[in-house]
Amino acid sequence: MPIGYKTRYIRLPELFSELEAAWIQGKYHQTMKQLQKLPLVILDEILLIPASDQEQRDLLELMEYRCGQASTIFCSQFMPEGWHERLGGSALADSILDRIIPSAYTMRIDGDVSMRQRKRMIKD
Repeated sequence: MPIGYKTRYIRLPELFSELEAAWIQGKYHQTMKQLQKLPLVILDEILLIPASDQEQRDLLELMEYRCGQASTIFCSQFMPEGWHERLGGSALADSILDRIIPSAYTMRIDGDVSMRQRKRMIKD
């Protein structure tokens, strides 16, 4: 019997592209439902590039689906205190963060070496 969770890892820019394509193909709600059903979604590169209005709406929709139902891991180079500004500082940003922050655990990894550099050092 397999042990573990069905998980989806995706970079946020890739997710936004996937959702845009799903919208064009008429499969937006189907794609959101697939993401809703997963016990764990890992979103990397959170807000590395400021999100457009549509991307913010997509993130809100995703968090609305997942809030209180499933786990989501956010990986970011920015502290959560800076996310509101990176989301445009609007009421939409408030809504997104209201679905993330109250039940969140924050882990901060400090250091001068990036994870990719650490992996290279381990291999050498």
